[in-house]
Amino acid sequence: MADERLRAGKIQAASNEETQSEYGTFGVLVDGQWRTTHDPIEVRSPYDQSVVAIIHHAGPDLVEQAIQAAVRAFQTTRKLPSWKRADVLEKISAGIQANHEKFSRAIALEAGKPIRTARGEVDRAIFTFKVAAEEAKRIYGEIIPLDWLPGNEGRVGHVHRVALGPIAGITPFNFPLNLVAHKVAPAIAAGNPILLRPDSQTPISALLLGELVIEAGWPAGGIAIIPTRIPDASPLVEDDRIKLLSFTGSPAVGWKLKSQAGMKAVALELGGNAGTIIHHDADIEYAAGRVAWGAFSYAGQSCISVQRVYIHQQCYEDFVEQLIPKVEALQVGNPLDDATDIGPVIDTGAADRIESWLQEALNEGAHILSGGQREGNLWQPTVLSEINEDMKVACQEIFGPVVSLFPYTDAGNAIRAVDSSSFGLQAGLFTNDMQLVNEAFHELEVGGLMVNDISTYRIDHMPYGGVKRSGFGREGLRYAIEEMTEMKLLTYNHSQ
Repeated sequence: MADERLRAGKIQAASNEETQSEYGTFGVLVDGQWRTTHDPIEVRSPYDQSVVAIIHHAGPDLVEQAIQAAVRAFQTTRKLPSWKRADVLEKISAGIQANHEKFSRAIALEAGKPIRTARGEVDRAIFTFKVAAEEAKRIYGEIIPLDWLPGNEGRVGHVHRVALGPIAGITPFNFPLNLVAHKVAPAIAAGNPILLRPDSQTPISALLLGELVIEAGWPAGGIAIIPTRIPDASPLVEDDRIKLLSFTGSPAVGWKLKSQAGMKAVALELGGNAGTIIHHDADIEYAAGRVAWGAFSYAGQSCISVQRVYIHQQCYEDFVEQLIPKVEALQVGNPLDDATDIGPVIDTGAADRIESWLQEALNEGAHILSGGQREGNLWQPTVLSEINEDMKVACQEIFGPVVSLFPYTDAGNAIRAVDSSSFGLQAGLFTNDMQLVNEAFHELEVGGLMVNDISTYRIDHMPYGGVKRSGFGREGLRYAIEEMTEMKLLTYNHSQ
């Protein structure tokens, strides 16, 4: 698919808009059509505030039209054979590959993500749709013998998984393509229409993706990309015609939406303040390198970013000596520069909050081992020691390039410290002691434990999600498809 085709769905903007924004102007995608509204906004780069694109917000009328179109489309999508759903997903994956640099640059500009990291996100989205294509052909059921009691001879049950219906996906800013893919791809694989509300700061990748979904042959009403003001998105949460709300974002918003969702199913992928344990038998150089990446990739703006590191006292100084040079070698700057490792945080509000929490920690006795400087929305990667567990930098989700170090002498205490968090998404543990691995696995209340790796590890087909304040339900293609389908039972009485 040629790059120019991605421009076909965009609204032709006035010339002054085109010259001021790299990606021009996008309408709202509803029922296969790009619609303009009376509510255009500028998407600006968090790095230099340049205009990246003009987008249009959908108002209540367009949201209602999108829901109606999805309800109609479900009568088609639920009957599509698995080969057709797989074919659509393969074409979407190929379309992203053909427009790799366009998507990468869009992510770098709208999210401030370093271009090398943005390219990695595009690679992941290509993979996500490829896996979904395979899983579309593996939505299995089962046969259950029912003759367990007298009088049930000759009876058997067939369990099928069937599509739920229209699904609403609400996504955050930090992975504007791949987290969108984790809503769209399993919905298509399962035969469901999907209405997607991307974050207003980072809608461009989702709008580009919407164009590919239509071009791949998915029914027009089966996909809607509808950036909205927050109040106008309420039908996606409250309307009973929507059968599942899949939300990724902050805990405060996610739990509130769950309370408003009525009878529909809800899947929440929320925040974290992930802990990683470095035991004395670990490969310290390898662990330090992984922590330096996991704490500071995309300026720490990931819900599984390494935020707390517990290091055995025997290797604490060695770990710090290995970690600090790796952190100080990271390049902070323009996300479009191939040499940049860390770009800006998403906006001034986020940068101000990080500064406030850091200052509070310093006032309470924390020490800065490296970093701590700010320039606009850019933060130098910051390593803290002498941290108390009740400081905000430790007990809340900082969502910035800050990591805190804690020495320990007893591994059981380290496990309990990691588990003391109100979050429970993922944790990391570096050790070759299987007894310790088993103890951590059974004691830590998290969605996943990464052994000899950091909490930040994720590959897109694995089950992914959390417990406690981190949410419930699982992403990862096969597991998200289970959330987006339901069991339906057919029984046969062969004795008649």
